[in-house]
Amino acid sequence: MGLRRADYLIVSCEHGGNRVPSAFKTLFSEKFLASHRGYDAGALALARDLAAAARAPLFYSTTSRLLVELNRPLGHPQIFHRPFPERTRAALLRRYYFPYWNSIEAAIARAIRRGRRVLHVSIHSFTPRFRGEQRTTDIGLLFDPRRRLEAAFCRRWKARIGGLVVDENEPYAGVHPSVVQSMRERFSARRYVGVQIEVNQKFPRGGAARWRTLRANLVASLMHLQ
Repeated sequence: MGLRRADYLIVSCEHGGNRVPSAFKTLFSEKFLASHRGYDAGALALARDLAAAARAPLFYSTTSRLLVELNRPLGHPQIFHRPFPERTRAALLRRYYFPYWNSIEAAIARAIRRGRRVLHVSIHSFTPRFRGEQRTTDIGLLFDPRRRLEAAFCRRWKARIGGLVVDENEPYAGVHPSVVQSMRERFSARRYVGVQIEVNQKFPRGGAARWRTLRANLVASLMHLQ
């Protein structure tokens, strides 16, 4: 599968920033917010580049995942990092969670009703070292191996990305609780193709020139799939 001109591409970035409203500031240290637990470093910059190049709609959040986790389905135990009272949880869901999820689902449903096939690219990044293990993956392309179009798309994209260690379903499994997985469960494999891309944070946290080169590489490789 390539990216057809008739396809409807959307780009999302669930962990694009580490902002916390002033009422919650004392709950999280600046160091914690700046870490990989607070947000996905570099993810929003890449998401903006991809969306701009493809003229695709971009859905993103700059609220820290420590306040409310937007990449987990409703009811998942990781949605809240803190044991907030039920009233606070409900308010955070109304303010951040539901508008984000509903806007993505509505855009997908609208495109499908118009006869389009939707390609959803969700942008994330990961810490180079986790639990004492050094991760060798530069770019991870996450997909559901059972969905033929997703697998085909990722393998074609992987072949286009040069000069990097690109792994399939690393450093995380392609099927795990997420926005993409929930959309897979709502829409057919023929009409919805969901891919999560994971970028090693050694690039956005490293030299600026190297980071710009990587982003340009990913944008060009995606656009050449058309």
